[in-house]
Amino acid sequence: MYSFNPTEEQEMLLEALNRYARNDLQPAARDADEAAELPQDLVEKGWRMGVLQASIPEDYGGFGERSAVTGVLAAESLAYGDLAAALAVMTPNLFVMPVLLAGTEEQKQRFIPPVLEAEWKPYTAAWIEPAFDFDPQALSTTAERDGQELILNGQKTMVPFADQAEAYLVYADLDGTTQAVIVPGDADGLTAGERNQLLGLHALPLGDLALEDVRVPADHLLGEAEGHELDPLLASSWAALAAMAVGVAEAAFDYSRDYAKEREVFGVKVAQKQAIAFMLAEMATDIEGIRLLAWEAAWMIDQGKDDAFRQAYLALHGAVDMVMTVTDCAVQILGGYGYIREYPVEMWMRNGRSFSTLTGLAMI
Repeated sequence: MYSFNPTEEQEMLLEALNRYARNDLQPAARDADEAAELPQDLVEKGWRMGVLQASIPEDYGGFGERSAVTGVLAAESLAYGDLAAALAVMTPNLFVMPVLLAGTEEQKQRFIPPVLEAEWKPYTAAWIEPAFDFDPQALSTTAERDGQELILNGQKTMVPFADQAEAYLVYADLDGTTQAVIVPGDADGLTAGERNQLLGLHALPLGDLALEDVRVPADHLLGEAEGHELDPLLASSWAALAAMAVGVAEAAFDYSRDYAKEREVFGVKVAQKQAIAFMLAEMATDIEGIRLLAWEAAWMIDQGKDDAFRQAYLALHGAVDMVMTVTDCAVQILGGYGYIREYPVEMWMRNGRSFSTLTGLAMI
């Protein structure tokens, strides 16, 4: 049975991340959303906290070991501050964690240390495709073997830092299965398209990426000749996203609860109105339910349980509905103010809507 008590190391990390989320990310989130740009020093500060580095063994340039439980706790804390910034800070995870989980020993030694040893750089992943029926397990982007090379063709969208990446982990169909291929950022045939204009996540640069006869060495296939299993990578992404949804929902709940306790209407605090009190109670219950699902999924991943994939899917499936319900309720509790951009709840609702489309944009 997993424990609900964080270790001493986890407590120290979470204390630092919570301060960063509340003191740095939240105050900057509105201006970043309006400007559609994250302050680089804010991202650098989050990177220096070493969340990813603490998940990587010393042999590959880190100073810890992979813990999905620590990962979901960190993801939740960061998203409480701002989802766009959290995804930006964790963008190198999209490249490093799959290499750690599915790469060969030579690939780990070769590709992980350059990411960890320097300042934050946009090592990223290209998974999502511009199709209404996008399925990460049935991709249109293809990888074909040609002697000692792989040739990639296809279209990707919602790629973090698509026009700046040092390297991409491109997911493609190879012989009927989804496989990840390491592609240098300057590879011939890569074309970064326009930045995506989205309902939320305005501060996070997401863009299109076209691949036209992109050639890479065959040993850039994650796992090399044998390839790799997809389920562990999907489970890692789904658990991370579920935790982030909890963070966004928790921020919206805390703000609307405090507002309701302070705001007075017709001589009565808003929180004392039965309908609002019940709404707040349901919001808190929903958040706690998904938080436990995310924690359990992470624990099962760490334990190597066969059902970890299923549990992570259930956590995200529930989180998608939960975060929309909670953030919408937060807007309602603020009444007319909830619809005004001066207040953060409308931004959290817009960002919360994105979770149904973010597969592969977070990893733990």
